[in-house]
Amino acid sequence: MTLALPGPARTPGPAAATAALRRHWPLLPLAATVLFLLAPLPAGDATASGKVGPADAASLLLALVCAVQALRGRVRRLSPLGVLVLGTPGIGLAVSTMTAGDPYAALPGFVRYLQVFVLVPAAVVLLVRGALEFRLAAGCFVVLALVQGAVGVVQYATHTGASYQGEDIRAVGTFGPGDVMGMATVVAYGLIVATAAALAPGLPAKVRRAAGGCALALVVPLVLSFSRGAWIATAGAALLVMCLAGIRRALAVLLALTALGVVLVGGLGLGSEMVAERLNSITQVSSAPDQSVTDRYTMWAAAESMWRERPAVGVGLKGFPAHRDGHSSLGLSSGSDTAGAGQAFMKQPLLSPHNMYLLVLGEQGLVGLLALAGGWAALLVAGLRRYAVASGGSGRSGDGPRDCGLIAIGLFVWQLTDFLYADIGGPSTVLTGVIIGLAAWWALPSTGLAGGPAAR
Repeated sequence: MTLALPGPARTPGPAAATAALRRHWPLLPLAATVLFLLAPLPAGDATASGKVGPADAASLLLALVCAVQALRGRVRRLSPLGVLVLGTPGIGLAVSTMTAGDPYAALPGFVRYLQVFVLVPAAVVLLVRGALEFRLAAGCFVVLALVQGAVGVVQYATHTGASYQGEDIRAVGTFGPGDVMGMATVVAYGLIVATAAALAPGLPAKVRRAAGGCALALVVPLVLSFSRGAWIATAGAALLVMCLAGIRRALAVLLALTALGVVLVGGLGLGSEMVAERLNSITQVSSAPDQSVTDRYTMWAAAESMWRERPAVGVGLKGFPAHRDGHSSLGLSSGSDTAGAGQAFMKQPLLSPHNMYLLVLGEQGLVGLLALAGGWAALLVAGLRRYAVASGGSGRSGDGPRDCGLIAIGLFVWQLTDFLYADIGGPSTVLTGVIIGLAAWWALPSTGLAGGPAAR
């Protein structure tokens, strides 16, 4: 009888890497859709946020890959509920486009909405085949957030950011002053993913510790973005993730975040006066609002007025700018001032109400709002219900572990909350489609691969 002695540990070689690439190659366009947002916008081009960028091109490739894989029978089967939730927005968009006063002018809006709310989410749901691939996609958000956040912190420290209260200190990452919400958005995404991974049961301790460190680090650039909407959405989504993960875990994280805030703002004085002023402005929106808040409320009222004019189908996609002045009061300014981060002073026009729900209501009416927001509500309820079922069992929900549920719910709640203060626009818009897709992947039941075994 011979004994087999253990040999040296094997490390993944080229053959293993090639096999992994062959198995997961459909995820490459998905990773590119997220990571191509690291590419900087041209300096001084404040209108670049409205153009097709590298991330948008990658998302179109993602949809093409999904179509090819679907023809080959290598994507997940969708249940009738999944088809309804993912397909209904397309019908609403078509109706809004056809009933617009100028259908040709509405056509670019139709293409953009179809990309963000139908094609990209459906591609993510169909192509992501398991928890590992879900985690890889979510990890790309953390990488993007860390890089953009680092650029933002350097901008604050070296006074090379966007102009804020007369100083070039606002952290905007590579998005530039023409898209001041871009960095805040992607940093918040990464922070939510890292927080969920740090609290998720079942992940290795090393992974949870690393995720916790990333979450704490990302608090700094988020604060330096001076974005009130991103702060509110992040606080709400993070609190929900903490509560879903467990009260004891939530208390530990809250203590760590409080200590970090005291050290950064109180001890080091990191933007303390400006941060305090920005926080106070949240509670002064009715008593002493600044001009940005006044503009926002005026545009909200304009969007509501457009809906009252055409309650069923709205004024048509891309119709808000053309109808804005006819529905606005004299309190609306001519635009927002942008400067810094390599760009000269420019006046940026106000082309949307900065509230996604009111934008959809004004441009698409009740038909569009029900098609979009109704599907989002269904995904949120189904996702929470699946997580509740998983929490009462073994930590898995039939076809997905709970860390995926925490990440999906956290990102989705962040997006739905942020839509109260923002709408789509800018290069980071394409990530909205990815997030809806990840939320749908978790919430919608899987019936396995088309012509193959179970998908996850």
